[in-house]
Order: sequence, then structure tokens, then C-alpha cells
Amino acid sequence: MFKSLKITCDQATTICDKNQYGEATLLEKLKLNIHFIRCKICFKYTKQNMTLTKIYKGHANSCKDLKHCLSDEDKVALKQELDKIKA
Repeated sequence: MFKSLKITCDQATTICDKNQYGEATLLEKLKLNIHFIRCKICFKYTKQNMTLTKIYKGHANSCKDLKHCLSDEDKVALKQELDKIKA
């Protein structure tokens, strides 16, 4: 029975990535936690992955309020450059 719960490190990282997006099943999460008991490297990978996800989500949320637009001068300059390329 327990052999079916053992996974490789490659499988553990795949489950970890799926778990970040809420796609991992309960069985996969169980297998991952059992794998963590014997593999501290995968545990550290998962912890770092979660930290990066939190940082990225925080940064993405703060960027939503910013409006990224070109000034009128920049638009004219870009149009001129594109016209040069076409010609």
C-alpha cells in the first residue's frame, strides 16, 4: 500500500507546481507531504516556490493600478521608426 504513495523528486516538483495553481488533488498533496519526510531538498524547493509566488502576486497586484501609456511625443517617434522600417 505504501509503495503507491512513494514518488520521485521529479514527480514531487510537478505536484508542487500544480499545487501552486490549486490543481493538485488530495492524493497528490498526500504523496507530496510523505515525500517531504524523506526529502528535504524537495521541501525547500516547495518553500522557495511558494515564496516566489507570493512575491510575484504582490508585485502583480501593485502594478494593476499603474497605467502604462506612451506620451504623444513617444507615439510620434515610434510611428516614424516604424515608417522607416517599412520603407
